[in-house]
Amino acid sequence: MSLIEDPQGNETIALLELVDFAGKRVLEIGCGDGRLTYRYAEKTAQVIAIDPDSSEIELAKQELPENLEHKVKFLATDIEDYELPPEKAKFDVAIFAWSL
Repeated sequence: MSLIEDPQGNETIALLELVDFAGKRVLEIGCGDGRLTYRYAEKTAQVIAIDPDSSEIELAKQELPENLEHKVKFLATDIEDYELPPEKAKFDVAIFAWSL
């Protein structure tokens, strides 16, 4: 059985209606292959997208559009092990899509 994720774009529409991403620093937890990241990242100042599955992160990096390379950083880690210096660990928005 194949899975078609949000073919009508409802998830993206709802996300963009609920969150103002303009110029924001975003932490996306459980980003997987970046399927959601690419839908909002252009509007942000920066995105740190993490997932514990290194193969999914590698796929996300491979598929990262060139125009987002300066904004999006994909990391293979889980939230318990994710560490940044305190001055860089402040985010305006956190997303947990399909992560719980």
